[in-house]
Amino acid sequence: MSADGAAPFRCGHVAIVGRPSVGKSTLLNRLVGAKVSITSKRPQTTRHRITGILSEPGRQFVFVDTPGFQTKHRSRLNARLNKSVREALGEVDVVVWVVDGERIVDADRAVLALVPSRVPVVVAVNKVDALADKSALLPRLAGIAALREFAAIVPVSAEKGTQLAALRDEIAKALPEGPPLYPEDDLTDRDERFLAAEYVREKIFRLLGDEVPYAATVGIDKFEHEGALRRIFASVYVEKASQRAILLGEGGKRMKAIASTARRDLERLLGGPVYLEVWVRVKKGWTGDDGALDRMGY
Repeated sequence: MSADGAAPFRCGHVAIVGRPSVGKSTLLNRLVGAKVSITSKRPQTTRHRITGILSEPGRQFVFVDTPGFQTKHRSRLNARLNKSVREALGEVDVVVWVVDGERIVDADRAVLALVPSRVPVVVAVNKVDALADKSALLPRLAGIAALREFAAIVPVSAEKGTQLAALRDEIAKALPEGPPLYPEDDLTDRDERFLAAEYVREKIFRLLGDEVPYAATVGIDKFEHEGALRRIFASVYVEKASQRAILLGEGGKRMKAIASTARRDLERLLGGPVYLEVWVRVKKGWTGDDGALDRMGY
């Protein structure tokens, strides 16, 4: 308690980590109350560390969404994404380890092994709403508790919003005392250019098959304000001409659908009209090219 009897303000960085496809980005968006991280049903949708900020009376959470730690596929891109996860774990005050309520696998344990012993870990056991056998949850929670000492274990559903208040309360207990790091109305430290690129990339993940999304990235060539209108010019880079053809579709129809859907989402996010123009370009081998990855912000 402070001298006036009020509880001290708590604030800190909270990494959200887990293997691919456990619902980390959905959880971040639910916790923050806004879509600051893109989502899809495909693993490895998140490629950047995304900060989501939640301010509540007496506390501020600075959530860091990280890429899913990848143990199967090897490329310079995935090596950089894994490095991003490791760095995040060394720089935060609390870790939220997200696991699927259905099962714990070796890839989950590999992520947990990366967390320094000094960092408090709160376990978010996600997707409990989808469990066919609810009686299996208690022994599963007991199995998780045996892995190491945790600050708390909270069953949640990021999709439904179940138990998220309890999760926030448990995270807050582990936050250090200190002043807020951001203004209370901030939701993310990412700018509109970054969010525009991510929204386009999200639609590629949602609308295309297995190969193209993982070979594609999005860059913003120009971002202009004309009164309330935002004029955005973007390029999608793929590795092969065949991928470009798939992405464009017959007569460019598929790319037009991707751009149109992304534009509508951006208008909702930014609260005003958006003009979005997207070009598709081939950049051979960009996922294995350190120079290209540097220029693309990975």
